[in-house]
Amino acid sequence: MKTELRGSTTTTSFSLRNPNYNNLFINTPQGSLAGALRGSLGSLDGACIEKLLLHCASALERNDVTFAQQVMWVLNNVASSVGDHNQRLTSWFLRALISRASRLCPASTTTAMSLNGSNGVVHRRLMSVTELAGYVDLIPWHRFGYCASNSLIFKAIQGYSKVHILDFSITHCMQWPTLIDALAKRPEGSPSLRITVPSFRPPVPPLLNVSCEEVGLRLGNFSKFKEVPFEFNVIGINSANSCSSSLSETISSRSCTNISEEEYSSSLQFEFLLTQINASSLNLQEDEALVVNFQNWLRYLPDGPHKDGDYNSLRDTFLNVVKGLNPRIVVVVDEDSDLNTSSLISRIATCFNYLWIPFDALETFLPKESRQRIEYESDIGHKIENIIGFEGFQRVERLESGVTLSKRMRNAGFLSIPFAEDTVKEVKALLDEHASGWGMKREEDHMLVLTWKGHNSVFSTAWVPNISGLED
Repeated sequence: MKTELRGSTTTTSFSLRNPNYNNLFINTPQGSLAGALRGSLGSLDGACIEKLLLHCASALERNDVTFAQQVMWVLNNVASSVGDHNQRLTSWFLRALISRASRLCPASTTTAMSLNGSNGVVHRRLMSVTELAGYVDLIPWHRFGYCASNSLIFKAIQGYSKVHILDFSITHCMQWPTLIDALAKRPEGSPSLRITVPSFRPPVPPLLNVSCEEVGLRLGNFSKFKEVPFEFNVIGINSANSCSSSLSETISSRSCTNISEEEYSSSLQFEFLLTQINASSLNLQEDEALVVNFQNWLRYLPDGPHKDGDYNSLRDTFLNVVKGLNPRIVVVVDEDSDLNTSSLISRIATCFNYLWIPFDALETFLPKESRQRIEYESDIGHKIENIIGFEGFQRVERLESGVTLSKRMRNAGFLSIPFAEDTVKEVKALLDEHASGWGMKREEDHMLVLTWKGHNSVFSTAWVPNISGLED
């Protein structure tokens, strides 16, 4: 079997041929791993695998491709796409490292080799709306944020007859049917609901096989059934009048390593979107409650200076613009890990000690041959490959933890607000529907955090503009 790392026009590959095994343990400074590795290939624990990954990262950072090959050969004997959660996770890290190494190693010295237990090609397909619903229901990775956010939004808009939600999310409005149902049952009657989404979304999974206009039509039909007055708007539509469905189709037809054009385009799209976030373009009304919802979205905004002489990142500028809209509430939900550093070694260590969580959680209830599990893990693998394999515009996965995000929000002039006890109860009830390993805890800045076996997974926070300059 061979693994092919597809570029825009050519196919590149990286050799995993059997190296001088003794050199790995004896003739290098990294020989301290010898005792931990001898005789145990295929059964290494997470700590040993992490050491190997870090040694490989160190070799790549100093352009020592020869030693990187040696370490990857060992990793290839550990990795398996059908093994336990550590082996499956390792197979995706190995793929990412090969992708990165292939750009360092001269093509004339490489030969295509196999990745253990893998066909080497990543296929990303577009989901139907029904499939997407099942996707977000697998584990509470997304539903946790939906539940916590919707409960807080419902309370924030009490007394308003008009509600306007500015929705920045990667899950195609899957959050809103539950809120629409709750609004329909409001004792004082349902408010009119307007949802505005950007025409552009980051080119990342999950990918949907319908446009965002079609999603809006379906939400409209559901709202009509629930007797909730509803309007759906798309901002920033480009000259092609599309919601980047064509972009999604382009990506789905390629290997996930070939995304540089789309990711460069992403930065330009974000710049354009920023010009559309204003009262006029959004048609804001004085008597409506404006809600701004960020679900797994802020991480994709570039975090470096975006203009000459302007040291604010596009991420900070975006938050400043949102604050200027004077929203009733701003909700931010994302994965609780810092992966925004320039250090490859740091990213690998953090990523390995974080993304084992969904692999482990899925293993508790889905068989290895499950199509849902394979596709879910493949989407995580796409994330790993972007975090480890790329830099610059190509590295779009720039996640920051809840603590880091909270500091950013305070610096942008927002004040955190707490989650009510009944919201906490709702979230706990949701988690009771899933495996016993899932839990929840409170942290600073009134943050709710989803945990798996005690490890932080996803955070949820809520904010309001700090008009009076108060401290949290």
